[in-house]
Formats: sequence, structure tokens, C-alpha cells
Amino acid sequence: MPRYRITVAYDGTNFAGFQVQKNQRTVQGTLEQALIKMTKGEQIRVHGSGRTDAGVHAYGQVIHFDYPKKIPARNMLMALNSLLPLDMEVTDSQIADPEFHAQFDTLGKCYQYRVSQGRFTDPFKRLYTGHYPYPVDVERIETALQDLLGEHDFTSFAASGGVIKNKVRTIYRAKVSADPGQHELIFTFIGNGFLYNMVRILVATLLEIGNGRRDEHDLLRLFTVKDRQQARGTAPASGLYLQKVYYPGDEAELAALSQIPLTKPLQPKHPHGLRRQS
Repeated sequence: MPRYRITVAYDGTNFAGFQVQKNQRTVQGTLEQALIKMTKGEQIRVHGSGRTDAGVHAYGQVIHFDYPKKIPARNMLMALNSLLPLDMEVTDSQIADPEFHAQFDTLGKCYQYRVSQGRFTDPFKRLYTGHYPYPVDVERIETALQDLLGEHDFTSFAASGGVIKNKVRTIYRAKVSADPGQHELIFTFIGNGFLYNMVRILVATLLEIGNGRRDEHDLLRLFTVKDRQQARGTAPASGLYLQKVYYPGDEAELAALSQIPLTKPLQPKHPHGLRRQS
């Protein structure tokens, strides 16, 4: 059966996350229901690049699935979009290599987090930003972000409930920019992988640094102590966006975006032959 690689965007507000859950509306479940309609009852399993939590949005979530017959990639895009709800859209469709795996072939991911800095919660932003009404020194955050670059143990920034034991990750890019017109701060993180709630915990910690509640270099201490209780804040899911997933073929783009030298070749999470069966 041909394997399709699909990029999907969604507003996460009314989804209980990506992964299928009983009696819950999820991204994976919604996609699989659309495919059941296309195949007139045949169950098609969708595999995602990773899970997003309830309320988290995506511009560039990547999935793959095997379909019982070969149809042109554009026809697959059109068919899915005709069946999906208005808070989801397929933005790209390709017929992939039979060995392609949306999760195990990833080289890295880019997340963005938007923070509204208005005094009160903006009713038109409340579902699409986090809210932090306190003074923030952006220069303090920029200093802290330099400590984030490179390889670190992120145990202090991993929420309970995660099943991954290895907490070491590499951050290639960590930036913050201010949008005075929108009264927002926009954080961008690119790394080889992210733990459960890692970006949201990092943002909460960085905002405390910007507000003067923490030392500018407190990230270095938190890497060392490996204690989630010392980085207890978690920014709301509403401000988080999965922007892009990087795969083999995207090495040059990742290298151009990286703020650190890439001294060794980028490798997928699970090279062919070492991955679990898809």
C-alpha cells in the first residue's frame, strides 16, 4: 500500500490533544474518521510526528498512513480537506518512501510560544496566547536564552507523566522577539526533541527571569539540580504552536537556523532497522 506523508494545521482549542482517547475529540481520531469515510469503513492508522496536548496548536504537524490504493497526492489533500472540520486543514500531501516514519525519522522540531502582555486578558487572544501581565526585561531573557543553547539534561523542565527516561536534548535555536503593536512576546525554540510540557515550562521560567524573580543564569542551576519542583511554573497550552518538523533533506535549513555549530551529522531518532514496527 502507498504511504502518504501529510502536513496538517489545526486550532487545538477544541481538541483533547493529538492522540486518540476514548470519548474525546482528538486530532488523530478526527483524521482517522475522515479516512474511514474515504475507504468506506476500513480502519486506517495515523502516525504523528509527536503528540500535542489539549489546547496546543499546530501549523506544521506531520503524519503518515498507509492507504489501500494509490491516488494522486493532491487528490488526497483535496479529499481530506473536504471531510475535515473547519479547525483543521491539510496543507501538504506527498506520496512518501515506504520506509518513511513521521515520528522516528524526525531530525528536529520548531515550536513557537506567544505571550500576551496586556494588563488584562484579551478576549480575542485568550485561546491563542499565554498571558503574563507583569513587567518583563527582554534583555534578561535574551541573556538566559544563550544558556539554553546546546546539549543539556532537561529533567527540571519535564512534567510528570512523561514516559521518556533520557532527558538530554539539544537546542539549536532559542530566540525571543517583542511585537509592541500586538503587546506580545514571541519565543522560538528549535531542537532535536522536546519533552512533555518542556517548552511551556521553559517559557514560564524565562518569564520569571525577565521579571527579575530569578537570576539571569538560573537555567544553568536548573540543569544541574535536575529537580522539577524548582521550575514549577507551566505556561498555558493556548500559546504553544508546533511550527515545523524537520526530516532528512532539511539538514541545510536546520544548519542555517542553528545558533550553534553542528559538529556532527544530524540523525533521525530511530534509524532504519532500529525502529519499532510502524
